[in-house]
Amino acid sequence: MSNSRTRINHQIRAVELRVIGAEGENIGVIPTSEALKRAEVLGLDLIEISPNANPPVAKIMDYGKYQYTENKKTKLIKAKAQNSEIKEVQVKIGTGEHDLELKASKVTEWLKEKNVVRIDLFLPGRSKYLDNKFLVERINRILKFVSEPYKISQPPSKSPKGMSMTIEKA
Repeated sequence: MSNSRTRINHQIRAVELRVIGAEGENIGVIPTSEALKRAEVLGLDLIEISPNANPPVAKIMDYGKYQYTENKKTKLIKAKAQNSEIKEVQVKIGTGEHDLELKASKVTEWLKEKNVVRIDLFLPGRSKYLDNKFLVERINRILKFVSEPYKISQPPSKSPKGMSMTIEKA
């Protein structure tokens, strides 16, 4: 909620307001002028909380405190937003078991960080035309070594490089 949209004191245009007192008590629907006088007597501000309600809702409180709580709410929402990247790991048909273990350990690490991981099976030349079952089995080999619980968000499918699948933390 931005400060420019929040109306306070004499910026409020509504004739009547549903007013909430400084202690959180419901004062009721009163004219704006009376609500302003009540806020002035208490040495606080009249802040329009819900301008789209009928009648609009206003609260008597300190504007600085209101700004602080609103900023805290927005920071909390931003912190809870999941920032996940798509990490890629590339394997080939002939990649050895030990190399797959190393790549799987990296995939496990990324899954712990709640990143989405795309596993690409690189198919050079004629290997693009091999049997799909064989290719899916090849791409699934790396999943045997992933120790973190995962779910397949995009099953193995053909891609320009060959075949790819996407997994994420379960």
